[in-house]
Amino acid sequence: MALQWMILTYVVAVEAVLAAVLTIPSPKLLKYRLVSLVSLLLQPALFIVPFAGFQLLDIYWKNEHRLMCTSEICTAAERDRYEKSIYKAQRNVILCTSACLLYWCVYRICKYYKEIQNLEEVEKRYKKE
Repeated sequence: MALQWMILTYVVAVEAVLAAVLTIPSPKLLKYRLVSLVSLLLQPALFIVPFAGFQLLDIYWKNEHRLMCTSEICTAAERDRYEKSIYKAQRNVILCTSACLLYWCVYRICKYYKEIQNLEEVEKRYKKE
């Protein structure tokens, strides 16, 4: 069960690094090449959005059908296990939402730089005329 969370963790880490690399100042040529490379990678990486959505649904279903351990009958070990599962579920929700949010941020950053590049090309054409 932990494999999907490891995959999601690595994807979030890569998305965070890409967002950081895209936002640091660099020469225009390097920036445009990097943006075009990341744009090519974004389309196959779109799988992360439904994957994270499915994981969120799985967390919700498990939360709805989880055995409650709040009464006096529960032992300390059972109560600790219950609280640990709640914390893990909260961590995984944050991981899923950050995966979707970071994907959207990288997508918007790339789209922003492409729009800037198109506007610069239009400006060059107007200056030549």
